[in-house]
Amino acid sequence: MIGSILRTPIRKPRATTPGEVVLSVRDVSVDFGERTVLEGLDLDIRAGEVLALVGPNGAGKSTLINVITADVDARSGTVEIDGLPSYAWTNTELAMRRAVLLQQVDIAFPFSVEEVVDMGRAPWQQVSERERDDLITAGAMRRTDIDRFADRHYPSLSGGERARAALARVLAQTASVMLLDEPTAAMDIKHQEMVLDLVRSYASTGCAVVIIVHNLDLAAAYADRIALLSRGRIVADGPPAEVLTAERISQVYEHPVHILADPFTGAPIVVPKRASTGSSTPAEEGHHA
Repeated sequence: MIGSILRTPIRKPRATTPGEVVLSVRDVSVDFGERTVLEGLDLDIRAGEVLALVGPNGAGKSTLINVITADVDARSGTVEIDGLPSYAWTNTELAMRRAVLLQQVDIAFPFSVEEVVDMGRAPWQQVSERERDDLITAGAMRRTDIDRFADRHYPSLSGGERARAALARVLAQTASVMLLDEPTAAMDIKHQEMVLDLVRSYASTGCAVVIIVHNLDLAAAYADRIALLSRGRIVADGPPAEVLTAERISQVYEHPVHILADPFTGAPIVVPKRASTGSSTPAEEGHHA
């Protein structure tokens, strides 16, 4: 009785409007030993938007996600979610507001796929009915194409199947901000496209999605906005066509590229310049044929 009186009510997420800033990073700097990984970084994450974080290896993309989730301590700066500093929320309240998919999800115990996905409903246990949780879990498995092996043990899955199961857990969490660190890395083309279609669908409901992706063509095709990181700083932030210029990408990635337009969508396509394998140009080869 006394415990129930003293227990602080859980603050459930409020409704957001498209374009509203739901998570902000201000002047964040991070050091690993004597090496600066992030320096004075500012970023706004908006409801209803897919934001792709891109950049070379070591640019600071995963570190930024880890700062947002408080898995890495920043030397300076703040992270706010839903208008308050992260530390102002309980762990349960944070889990209601942001869901995280890490690069590697290791589960050694023989949980079934369905049990792993259902873990995403944990933050809602005190405020949601079991029947609704079951429906959300089933829907997340169906949308990620893993419902047919719901009873299999998670450790027995292939790399791509594990990645989809981990994504289903994040979807089941129904948070207003979704942070995905290379969710398509172990997937074939079909499931890459399926996952990124899901990401777009999730954002269309008014949620915010941040996705780290190395494939610049996928970022251009599916993101509303791209933030390009280099050496711990954001060097460009805006629509894909504005960020992905040949000069900028060549400089940041230290390799020359061409930028073409997708003939069907107009989205930028990044084509690395490669050394010629022969003395003839394609036109010359056609002439000799």
